Amino acid sequence: MKTTVDDLKFFQVVAASETLTAASHRLGWSLPVVSKRLSALESRLDVRLVQRGTRRLVLTSEGALYASGLDSILDRLRELEDLVTERSGELRGALVVQATLGLGRAHVAPLLAEFAAAHPQLQVQLHTSALPLRPQRRNFDVAVHVGSPPDSSLRMRRLAENRRVPCASPAYLERRGAPTRVEDLARHDCIVLRENEGDFALWRFGDAGDPRHVRVRGPLQSNDGDIVTGWALEGRGVIMRSEWHVRPYVARGDLVRVLPHVPTPAADIYALTEDDGHVPRRVTELIEHLAAHLPGRLARAS
Repeated sequence: MKTTVDDLKFFQVVAASETLTAASHRLGWSLPVVSKRLSALESRLDVRLVQRGTRRLVLTSEGALYASGLDSILDRLRELEDLVTERSGELRGALVVQATLGLGRAHVAPLLAEFAAAHPQLQVQLHTSALPLRPQRRNFDVAVHVGSPPDSSLRMRRLAENRRVPCASPAYLERRGAPTRVEDLARHDCIVLRENEGDFALWRFGDAGDPRHVRVRGPLQSNDGDIVTGWALEGRGVIMRSEWHVRPYVARGDLVRVLPHVPTPAADIYALTEDDGHVPRRVTELIEHLAAHLPGRLARAS
């Protein structure tokens, strides 16, 4: 039996996933089905593509070579499909969008639903994750990313302005007192969000001309932004979260901005795509839709 295009697309998803379980979630299949499909592909090629017995998915040298060749083949196939389908005037094909958990749930998902309703020939998928964007394992058409893009080879379009700001509940500030200097945060219970690569506990302030930072600590950490915010609302510590996220809580008085006189670096929201020669019209129109409507949604959330 010959390898099919579906096999190529299947292994592209596997190679772009952290684990086989993550691949099964992306594909919407059970783990045994994914494992069986992978074994069948390996049997057909008479080569081992993935190392077994490791917690994270690790490609063999043959698997890495196969995956790198797949990208160019499937990219060319998509280009040909785009050129043919776009002549009809309707947007067709698949759109895979990646976003962080909080922003994806609250704002990207509703905007994608609106876009899909306006273009019924599209198949739109949204993958949300607390894991950082890994440019060497891209498997998306558009990634909605908060903060500086991790890879300069990606094409970027700013969708909305944003910055990360420190906040705490009135109960916590009454109990512990409000910090008056950046350095005071080192003596507070700070709740750390382990959302992106880098030093999670190093909170940055100032701007490019006057950068400042402080190393924080506290008893609570999570990779889920909603959990971190929930702990802050319960009075358990200070958080550093995106302004778009905390604005409604600050407006209601549930959270209070800490050190409001100290600026924080920009953490704008971007749409990222591969910087190649061909960008399908469905991708460009989706980005235009996000750019037109995301800022308004964020403002209304207050």
